[in-house]
Order: sequence, then structure tokens, then C-alpha cells
Amino acid sequence: MTKMSQKSERRGIRVDQSELLCTKGCGYYGNPAWQGFCSKCWREEYHHVRQKQIKEDWALAERLQREEEAAYASSQGAQSQPSLTPFSKFEEKKSNEKTRKVTTVKKFFSPSSRIGSKKESHETKAPSPSISRQASIETDQVSRDFIDFLKSLHKPGREIHKQCRAFIETMATKEDHQSVEELSECVQDFYQNMSDRLLTHFKGSSERVERVMDQVEKYIMTRLYKNVFCPEITDDEKKDLAVQKRIRALHWVTIQMLCVPVDEEIPEVSDMVVKAITDIIEMDSKRVPRDKLACITKCSKDIFNAIKITRNEPASADDFLPTLIYIVLKANPPRLQSNIQYITRFCNPSRLMTGEDGYYFTNLCCAVAFIEKLDAQSLNLSPEDFERYMTGQASPCRQDPEGLSQVYQSLELLSGLGERQERVLDGARMLESDLIDWQDGVAREVQDILDKYPLEIRPPASAIDSDNVENDRLPPPLLPQVFAG
Repeated sequence: MTKMSQKSERRGIRVDQSELLCTKGCGYYGNPAWQGFCSKCWREEYHHVRQKQIKEDWALAERLQREEEAAYASSQGAQSQPSLTPFSKFEEKKSNEKTRKVTTVKKFFSPSSRIGSKKESHETKAPSPSISRQASIETDQVSRDFIDFLKSLHKPGREIHKQCRAFIETMATKEDHQSVEELSECVQDFYQNMSDRLLTHFKGSSERVERVMDQVEKYIMTRLYKNVFCPEITDDEKKDLAVQKRIRALHWVTIQMLCVPVDEEIPEVSDMVVKAITDIIEMDSKRVPRDKLACITKCSKDIFNAIKITRNEPASADDFLPTLIYIVLKANPPRLQSNIQYITRFCNPSRLMTGEDGYYFTNLCCAVAFIEKLDAQSLNLSPEDFERYMTGQASPCRQDPEGLSQVYQSLELLSGLGERQERVLDGARMLESDLIDWQDGVAREVQDILDKYPLEIRPPASAIDSDNVENDRLPPPLLPQVFAG
């Protein structure tokens, strides 16, 4: 395969590293769920548009009120009593206009999780007793670990615990009547305020602040997990099913189509691929956003190791994304979109904006977006072939010249072994025939000798005095005697 063909195949997958950064140019990693902004810039933009919308709503309300007052004043002379109907129409018109504009803004800033009312036919999902018991045990253990950690901080630890408990109680009152985006904003504000206080207390020691914030996030999100992960007021579950169905439909995509630089014939590489698949699947079992990010990071490092072993050189970023797409297609992780949205909404934003966790998470978002939009051009296929593969009418040929050459070599070796086996079997049959002939010849010769020299068997000779009947009367035999001289 030529270099030009490799570049052509990679055309639909390669992503410039600058595309992973925030579209506002702040240098942090962006996120598709935030319209390409980083966490900080997205919140600033969101607040800016929200304040602008509030001003427009006030201006609209004032204009409508003036119009209604003018209409009321003009009709006051004709009517003996003022009617309340114009004012009620004004309120209805104002409410409808405000709702329409606010909904439009929220849809623009929340494309991945539109705010909707709760389902009319709401069915309470009762978890099994074993799952509830396991969640309770885990929550209690996390609470004990958090308290033990805060004891080392002494007085600040008590204040942190008090604020965290108060925040969890506040969130419990908001879960029923606020959208998940509003809950996310509350959590992010709490992270920011807590981080600022800790920076002041620890006098700018970012490492200590990060360590405390990790524990705060673990404690809070373990307690809030069951209410904010894949809530029913969002379409996260619908998106999960759509992605799973899409990945199942793409089962025919080969490693060559994605130009993945991994050789699974190497045992070490195959083990790394299995570990990467296991890590990305394990993400769904974690409750804390930081732990889910850790699974993504472990999966990504396994991918880099697999590429390094295959090529005997460090992997590049251009090789990483196609391989990550291949791993996601093979793993088909459960509730993939829900996990991505959960991390986006409730993870400590500093982890998503910088560092290897943020880099790997951004690449995972790009991989999922590529899978959702994958088409014939991305894989250098004709639209007809792509459609036949997607509908299951045909299956792509596995283009593997090296594999085919190995098959041919094996067939040649097998044919040579067959010829040798036939020769060995012929020799064995000849040896068997010779042994039978030799055995028959020996038997004939023995028989001829027996015929020529028959064996006579004579009776044994009798004793000299065997016929003497008076042997019992004979005296005993003389015994030699020794005389002393």
C-alpha cells in the first residue's frame, strides 16, 4: 500500500489537534456538548446570552405593557367599567413570547440534552434490592472516607464537610423542578466557589486544592449520582440506544478501512486491545466523574502501547484517534452518551480543560461524533457499497495481502507435507508386506526341516536294579570309616 493511498484512507478520520481546543482561542480543550467551547468560556457565553435575553424580555414586557395601557386608555371612555381581559391577554402574550425565546436560547446552548418537561406517563423505576443495597454500602463507605480525609485538615475540614452537606440538601430540593443543565450549573458554581476558598486558605497551593477537590467531587457526586445520571427529563437514554444501534450497524468496518496501525496478530498487541475494550466498558460501572475519566485515560494509554508495540516507535496523535474509533466500535460501551454527558455536566471543569484526562476525553467525544456521522466518503467507499454494507446485503472483502501470502505459504507447506506423508505410508505398507513374506518364508523353512528330520521321542532308560523286587531286604550301604593311625 502506497503512502498516497494511506493518506487518502486517513482523510476522513484525521483531526487537526487545534480542532480539539476551545473555539474561543483560550488554549483549553473544547467540548462538542459546549459548542466547541471549554467549560469556562461556555459558562461565560451562556451567562452573557442569558443576561441579554433577560434584558430583551424586560424590554418586550415594557413595550407590551405600554401598548396595553394605551389600548386600555382609549377604550376607557367607551366602557363604563374597565375590563380585565386586555390585561389577561397581555399576560398570556408576554408569557408565551418569553417562553419561546428562553426555550430557543436553551436549545442553542444545550444541543445534546434538550430541556423538556417530565414524561406525562411517568413510571417510577424501582431498582432491585441488591442494587440499592450495593449503592447504599458504597455511599456509606465514601462518606466515611471523606470524613477521615477531612480530619487531617482540622478546622477547614469541618467547614468543608458542613458546606458539602448543606449543598447536597439544597440539591435535593432542586432535583424535582429544575433541569439537568441548571443542576449542572449549580454543581459547577459550587466547585468554583469551593476552589476559590481553598486557594485562599492554602495560599495558592494548587496541588493541595486539587487533592481536596477530588475528594469533594467524589463525596458529592456519589450522593447525587442516582438522581442526575441519565435523568428521565433528558433524551440521554434515547441517544444511548441510537449510538448502540449505529455501532451494531457498523460491525463490518475493518481495521484497514480506518487505517488503524495495530497488528492484533502480535499477542502483546492483542492483550492491549482487550484491555482497552475492558477499560472503556468499565466506565459505566463508576459513579464519580473523575473515576469515569480514569477509565478513559487507561483505555487511551493501552491504545498508545498497542501502537508502540506494533510500530516499535512512539505513537502519534494522528494514529491515536482512528484506533480509538476502532476500539469504540469493537466495545460498543453501554450508555456511552449518558456517561459522556454526565462527565461533561458534573466533572470538575479543570480536569476537562487541561491535562491528559481532558485530552483523552475530547478525543473520545470526537470519536463518537465521527461514528455518528460516518459515511461512504470517510471510508473511501462508494455510496452504493456503503449502503449495501449498512443494510447487510453484502460484506466487504477483507483486504489483507500479507495474510493471504501467509495462507498461500501454509497451503504449500501442507501440500508438501501431504506428499511426504504419502511416501511414508507407501514405505510402511511395503515394510508390512516384506515382514509378512519373511514370516511366511521362515515358517516354511522350519516346516521343511521338521519334515526332513522328524523328531523321535524315546522313553527314559530304567535303573539297573529296577527289576529286583527284594531291594527292601538289602542291607544299608556301607559308610566310609576313618581310623586313627
